[in-house]
Amino acid sequence: MSFEHSTLTKTNESTWGDGGPKRWPLWSKVVALPLVAGFAGMAGLLTLLRFAPLPDPSVLHPTLIDSADGERLAEWSERGARAERVPLTQIPAALQQATLAVEDARFYQHGAFDVPALARALWVDARHGRIVEGGSTITQQLAKNLFLTQDRTLTRKLKEALYALQLELHESKRTILEQYLNAVYYGNGAYGVRAAAEVYFGKQPQDLTLAECALLAGLPRGPAVYSPFTHMDRAKERQRWVLDRMVALGMITRAQADAAYAQPLRLTPHRISTPTTKAPYFTSVVLQEAQRRFGMSSEDLYKGGVHITTTLDPVLQSAAEQAIASTLPAGSGLQAALVAIDPHTGAVRAMVGGRDFAHAPYNRALAERQPGSTFKLFLYTAALGHGWTPARQVTSEPTTFLYDKSRLYSVHDYGDFYAHRPLTMREAIERSDNVYAVSCEMDIGPQTVVDTAHRLGIDSPLAPYPSLALGVFPVSPLELAGAYATLANGGERVHPYTIQRVEFPDKPAAGGAIAPPERVLAPEIAYQVTDLFTSVLSDHGTGAPARAWLRGPAAAKTGTTDTDAWMVGYTPNLVCAVWVGYDDNRHLSTAEAHLAAPIWGKFMGAAQQHLPAGWYTPPPGLVQRSIDPVTGALATSTCPVKEEDWFLPGSQPTDMCPLHPETGAGDGGAVGAEVPWYKRWASAWRQWWRR
Repeated sequence: MSFEHSTLTKTNESTWGDGGPKRWPLWSKVVALPLVAGFAGMAGLLTLLRFAPLPDPSVLHPTLIDSADGERLAEWSERGARAERVPLTQIPAALQQATLAVEDARFYQHGAFDVPALARALWVDARHGRIVEGGSTITQQLAKNLFLTQDRTLTRKLKEALYALQLELHESKRTILEQYLNAVYYGNGAYGVRAAAEVYFGKQPQDLTLAECALLAGLPRGPAVYSPFTHMDRAKERQRWVLDRMVALGMITRAQADAAYAQPLRLTPHRISTPTTKAPYFTSVVLQEAQRRFGMSSEDLYKGGVHITTTLDPVLQSAAEQAIASTLPAGSGLQAALVAIDPHTGAVRAMVGGRDFAHAPYNRALAERQPGSTFKLFLYTAALGHGWTPARQVTSEPTTFLYDKSRLYSVHDYGDFYAHRPLTMREAIERSDNVYAVSCEMDIGPQTVVDTAHRLGIDSPLAPYPSLALGVFPVSPLELAGAYATLANGGERVHPYTIQRVEFPDKPAAGGAIAPPERVLAPEIAYQVTDLFTSVLSDHGTGAPARAWLRGPAAAKTGTTDTDAWMVGYTPNLVCAVWVGYDDNRHLSTAEAHLAAPIWGKFMGAAQQHLPAGWYTPPPGLVQRSIDPVTGALATSTCPVKEEDWFLPGSQPTDMCPLHPETGAGDGGAVGAEVPWYKRWASAWRQWWRR
């Protein structure tokens, strides 16, 4: 016997011979043990997944929008905005089939993973050197949408696979498809078929046509790329591809596909479904700013995992909403807007854009309306910087101005009520006198006023016409509040913003660049303007009704046109602009024209209690003088009425009041006998000449 034969015989005998122990060859052990362990492990894993509960999708990775102090304003994520689920029986078969055709044709055949589709996708991607085709099944996509973030990591992919298996073990195929169609993102803030049907076509899901179903089914792979609102050509190409896939899979005929493609698409007006809860007008501005300032797309915002901290002060927001709700007549179509800004930073602390966001989401805080006499703040700021002083007088009477060499412009005061005497600047502001305002504008030049308004923060177009002084060029409440903030901040301009910080799921938090305060006006002039505009809240000022709610001093200005009522004003730490009017520009009644002041007063009174602050300190160099408002000259001890004004050095009056001679120690005058008649006559002549 050969050596090989004898060895084999011994081996066989020792292993399999009669009466001897049976032993597995070493190679079989190496192969069998891992297989047994793998099968056992898989069985254990499947058993665990089958009996373990699925995660709660309601607490995972939403997009969060918070107030400045952490109060939740809005919350949503890829799982949808908690919309009512649509049963599969109410979802058109055409939409179900179109979705399966483009997302998972073998959905009803596989068990969570489609191995052939995955292999094909890997092959195609390898050939192109980039991701061209995905191999994820509907079950995998649903697992990701319900339970996971959008980051692309190996850990997330492994979790996705496990959750997909768990879904298949817990739910039927029809339930998984129903959940998917109610959670998938279709773009423009629309999660699920109910929101998508409403946002794009203004319909209920069961009313969708084959053409509409094919368009919607093509959106989830690229909601922004294929949006019919912005890229109709791409949307139609995608729709054709979906229809062709349905024909290839035998779901519809070629004739049906061609007819659906030729059917016109009647889209609703472009809007975004925004799931907000608190301060919805403010939150809508936050979303716009996130895209503009942080370079985020609408898709980034709605994918979940983003945390936005805003500038909103919940106490002030509540005060703003209550002030409007308690002032506007119930059942009226009258609308109102309110914007409050921190003048030191530009942070928007409160914003109301209308009475009811659900019924009228149009944000009137951003709408441009004629500001009326609130524009006079910019006029008088320009005047004080170009030679005018608080003591400068203009006679209040009907006046016609000549401009452009041959054109005439006649000025009328509100209600044709005139003082028929000279007014100082403070009196003109207090009474909101139009004749004084236009006289001032024509003297310093309309272009000077335009330039000053732009420098302070008015970005809307303005033209150098005589009517400019009366606020005929539209601006928004937000813009007006921002420009007033320059005066409230002592002459330093800030830019309004609503976002403090954005935290992304896959990168560090970002603050977003905000332009630093910029000195655009001398602090002395800013103080002069602020002091003058406190007179609006005096007993005879146009804003006197608001004073009942205030808890300290403030500077403000009212404004009224046929269709708009305004009040804008500030304290050292808050600026507030209020607008009242109708969306259709109908004329205001006399009572309606006076509603902005109480809204402003209620809000600012609450703000003064919430944010107490002292008053401004005059900058070094200004001089204060007591003047007689009738003559504009220095007041004497016998002047019955006096006003206290601040002047740039050298611009203050030097002559004593000629109508009320000094008889003793006067306010700024000399002690002595009665002023001789010829000196009184000379002083009166000088005052008349200056006017």
